[in-house]
Amino acid sequence: MIYLIRHGETEWSLSGRHTGRTDLPLTPHGEEQARDLAPWLDTVGFTDVLTSPRQRARKTCELAGLEKMARVETDLAEWDYGDYEGRTSREICAERPGWAIFHDGCPHGETPVQVSARADRLIADLLPLAGNIALFSHGQFSQALAARWIGLAVVEAEHFSFGTAALGILGYSPDHPDIRVISVWNARSLSP
Repeated sequence: MIYLIRHGETEWSLSGRHTGRTDLPLTPHGEEQARDLAPWLDTVGFTDVLTSPRQRARKTCELAGLEKMARVETDLAEWDYGDYEGRTSREICAERPGWAIFHDGCPHGETPVQVSARADRLIADLLPLAGNIALFSHGQFSQALAARWIGLAVVEAEHFSFGTAALGILGYSPDHPDIRVISVWNARSLSP
């Protein structure tokens, strides 16, 4: 199973600003969110832990208690927002009505095709791994990864809202082990 974890809150995630390359720290609340992950992630038993190179993901991994196993995976980085870095969707849409990240991408940043290729490359690297794998990443890249995991186009990722310090579990159908599924999405704990 793949346990996909979004980093805790940052000042920009709180205000809705697109945060790709900007390397922001967690807020105190974001640190608390990350620490709250530890008790239930501790029960899983991970064989691999991968984290985005951004400090907000690495710190979430650390506070969740998995930093000793973690290695940086550049493909887990957030979408490169290019000219839209630090701006909100509302601000962008005021200048470019109808704009949507999963449809349009960002000028001087990544396109949906590039993000899809990155997600597919990561999935190809994950498929041979056995056991439970923890991935610490970001909101919109995680949405794209989930869509690609189940064979959807990246544009469909707009339907997978993913909050800060949320968890998704990507796995396989119990009845058809060759079919990939999303078992859990946007959870705040592993308890029912």
